[in-house]
Amino acid sequence: MFEAQDLRQWRGHAVHGVDGSKIGELEAVYVDTVTDQPFFATVKTGMLGRQRLVFVPLAGATVSPGHLNVAFDKKLVKDAPSIDTDGELPVGDEPAIFEHYSLPYATGSGGERRLARR
Repeated sequence: MFEAQDLRQWRGHAVHGVDGSKIGELEAVYVDTVTDQPFFATVKTGMLGRQRLVFVPLAGATVSPGHLNVAFDKKLVKDAPSIDTDGELPVGDEPAIFEHYSLPYATGSGGERRLARR
């Protein structure tokens, strides 16, 4: 896996699905608050005036010249839970993102949120 610091430098670069089709542009990286490792990215999708940020796991992601490849297909990512381009992820919406990708979800031992934007 690549470092979160390096991945942040990819902001604005294209994100492609497992089949090679462009999904959108990388907006932000979210780390797992337990491990502080990159876990999800938000991808800006949609047309001007109707853009949103969708969440995609970074497990299995690779970098290619000029774009990031994620291990999920475009339709699955586009159907993922999203936030407004200027919005923040409410803690109550975290479980739905994990569920969409069939990933286990658990808060911290004190009920802390699982994801943090870096």
